[in-house]
Amino acid sequence: MANCEHTFIAIKPDGVQWGLVGEIIKRFEQKRFHLVGLKFMQASEDLLKEHYIDLKDRPFFVGLVKYMHSGPVAAMVWEGLNVVKTGRVMLRETNPVDSKPGTIRGDFCIQIGRNIIHGSDSVESAEKEIGLWFHPEELPRLHHCTPSWATEQDSISKIK
Repeated sequence: MANCEHTFIAIKPDGVQWGLVGEIIKRFEQKRFHLVGLKFMQASEDLLKEHYIDLKDRPFFVGLVKYMHSGPVAAMVWEGLNVVKTGRVMLRETNPVDSKPGTIRGDFCIQIGRNIIHGSDSVESAEKEIGLWFHPEELPRLHHCTPSWATEQDSISKIK
């Protein structure tokens, strides 16, 4: 399937602490995405520094790494049709004040520094992040992606 993708989603320590792991998984499953990897873990500082390397020159970098290291994280890999872009729409803005109700951050966040969730912003960053957080043997070779009968594009092409 042309747009079958994988994305990396991490529920940050505040989201775990607030008990939102199940609710967030439920939202992704309701969008018909497939969970193909899940780890509940305490991320090392080295992993977090590598994950946020593009922010290393920002004044909040040290605090972000410290915060992300302060508690467990639920690291996930999701698969599906346009999952990267759709996942970002589901999360919404980094600053929850700018996020509308009905989105994850709009419903559950109040501060930019405690915005409960991370999601890959491109297919390329998803590949990099998945490689940082998961070893290949931790991800089953499931290719659930949306069956051809379930998407309009494929259904229409078969009718013609």
